[in-house]
Amino acid sequence: MASLISFDPLTVLTVCFALGIWFVFDRYQHVKNRALPFHWPAPEASFVSWSSTPIKAPSLFSHRTDTSLLPPSYSDSHQYLTCYDPATALHIATIRADSESDIARKIETAHRAQDNWRSSTWADRRRVIRSFMAWCVREQETCARVCCRDTGKTMVDAALGEILTTCSKMDWILKHGEKALRPSKRHTNLLLAYKSSEVHYDPKGVVAAVVSWNYPMHNLLSPILAAIFAGNSIVVKCSEHVAWSSQWFVGAIRECIAACGWDPEIVQLVICLPEQAEALTTSPLIKHITFIGSETVGRKVAQAATVHLTPCNIELGGKDPCIILPGTDIEQWSSIWMRGVFQGMGQNCIGIERFIVPRNMHATFLSHMQRRIMKLRLGSVLTSAQPGTEFVTVVDGGSMISDARFTELERLVKSAVADGATLVCGGETWRHAYAEDGAYFQPTLLGNVSEGMEIAQEEVFAPIMLVMPYDNVNEAIDIANGTKYGLGASIFGPDQRLCKNVALELECGMVAVNDFGVFYLTQDLPFGGIKKSGYGRFGGPEGLRALTNPKAVTVDRFPWLVRTSIPSVLDYPIRSLAHSWDFIGGLIAFAYAESWRARGAGLLKLIRAGAR
Repeated sequence: MASLISFDPLTVLTVCFALGIWFVFDRYQHVKNRALPFHWPAPEASFVSWSSTPIKAPSLFSHRTDTSLLPPSYSDSHQYLTCYDPATALHIATIRADSESDIARKIETAHRAQDNWRSSTWADRRRVIRSFMAWCVREQETCARVCCRDTGKTMVDAALGEILTTCSKMDWILKHGEKALRPSKRHTNLLLAYKSSEVHYDPKGVVAAVVSWNYPMHNLLSPILAAIFAGNSIVVKCSEHVAWSSQWFVGAIRECIAACGWDPEIVQLVICLPEQAEALTTSPLIKHITFIGSETVGRKVAQAATVHLTPCNIELGGKDPCIILPGTDIEQWSSIWMRGVFQGMGQNCIGIERFIVPRNMHATFLSHMQRRIMKLRLGSVLTSAQPGTEFVTVVDGGSMISDARFTELERLVKSAVADGATLVCGGETWRHAYAEDGAYFQPTLLGNVSEGMEIAQEEVFAPIMLVMPYDNVNEAIDIANGTKYGLGASIFGPDQRLCKNVALELECGMVAVNDFGVFYLTQDLPFGGIKKSGYGRFGGPEGLRALTNPKAVTVDRFPWLVRTSIPSVLDYPIRSLAHSWDFIGGLIAFAYAESWRARGAGLLKLIRAGAR
């Protein structure tokens, strides 16, 4: 027994040496990949106690005669954007807009910076992502407050739609991004069995993103994170509505990149008026464009991209349906439906806009949802409940981004009622007691909506719940597919098999069964739509690979044994057309004929032709 447990000294030394090497390598990898801390101060306007001058008639563009809204560096030769809190109309900042020459300079700067960044390792890129994720988690309250100040949304809406989704994207990139972009083996065929094939994913260079205002943190950072992980530099044009928060978030990720030892110029922010945007979308240095926004602007971006045949991912609007199947428990799912409609006050591209409900459940559904909707409290989470107090208002919903569309929303509601719809509650602009100039629209419930109504076809992007009755499941599917949009959808019902069968019949890019919007939190999935909801995908392996140039590479498996050669019967100058044709015909039959007898005959024909 003693001899069985005795150790040879050399063996012990070898094992200890191997363990020592492993420990040193493990610690090196840990140090190399750990998150690096960096500091990015919270802006003053993000605090609850902050106050400013209210803008009585909020506008995207500053009034040049009102010097109190202009920065000290004001110049008549530049244009300016006025940033304000839509929940309170408080002036936040006035920011100089980029000119065409400013945009060209930023693109060129990103182009130069990318030369070095493209040679970064996966570990280098992961460190940047990991460091930024650690900062987002640590500073989540500050990030949420910044989003709330610039859009009027609530802290909960910001946490769900901004921070949670952004962290989910970074977590997926850290765990699976390299696998999606490293060289992948591809299958070969019988004729090229001696070849090995791979696809390499090279960085495109400088890519661009033109993003919307409804998620000022996530819509801005998501394309940035994907672009830099793929080895690109990026120029992002933010919405004029959220220029202030965009500056702060881009400043944070640039600070993170610098802390990790890389040039922060790989990320550039463009703040400009719409008429200057083509300086970005028509630049020959831009190799890919991601667009998130309206159909009208998306068309302009796609047309501008044709100047240099720049590839695009275009994510436009939606009119997402939610089919409720017979027997569905309304009480069980109503909380998810409320979130599906009123998250961000309906300003959500994958928000539920149409509830397609069995006719015999229609009245019960309206009654239940009315009780819940009537209890919603609107306001600003960054404003005290009473002037002079320190208590923050408890609110369920914030403001909308502006009141620019309120007249149109009221018209759509009135038109639907005139055509036979039932206005259960809401439908009008709402004046807040403590924020009279805030952009608030009443949470609205409309029943008995039919397909032919304008409000059932056009994206409202507002806190409006439409309820459309149906008589059978096939009719429900037709109603769901009966718009020009095809972004997301939801199916609810007690029979999951039936739910999935219905889901497979829907014309859309994404669908959730007994849930809402989770296909976006699952970052391994591609995100995008069909029809007039756009084309292309971001998110998942498809999104990362769209930011690269796939390069096919083939090499010989056994170069010392076999390589491609040209048989004499096919060599130039061809001696006999008949023999060369017999050779090719035999080769095709041998490789692809259906039966082995035909393949054998093809091989024999090939050999005979080659021997002549």
